[in-house]
Amino acid sequence: VTGHTGFKGSWLAIWLETLGAEVHGFALDPPSSPSLFRCADVQNLLKSDCRSDIRNPSDLEEVVRTVRPQVILHLAAQPLVATGFDDPWETWSVNVLGTVNLLDVVRRLEQPVAVVVVTTDKVYEDQGP
Repeated sequence: VTGHTGFKGSWLAIWLETLGAEVHGFALDPPSSPSLFRCADVQNLLKSDCRSDIRNPSDLEEVVRTVRPQVILHLAAQPLVATGFDDPWETWSVNVLGTVNLLDVVRRLEQPVAVVVVTTDKVYEDQGP
């Protein structure tokens, strides 16, 4: 799970572990304090917990090659619309280049890996009711 320290990523990690999955995480430190990640002690549910930026292709590749996942659930993102307006380069860099980094690492693997890219309804234009 990329972005496992965020709110949705933490919930996803909790559910996956509850369902019997071996969960590995790749993310920055939790974005707030307190955080669900810390309050629910998600770190202790994980098989591994890598703290790095999704834009760091060498760290990402090292983790993916070591873990050898069957499925990657990609939630790492800069999700805040207001931040996107204030700092569009950072938002684009994290959301687009981070996803490209992940897909490029997976593309070069010897074994097939399913990737689910989780996004937001904010990518669609609001057409009203």
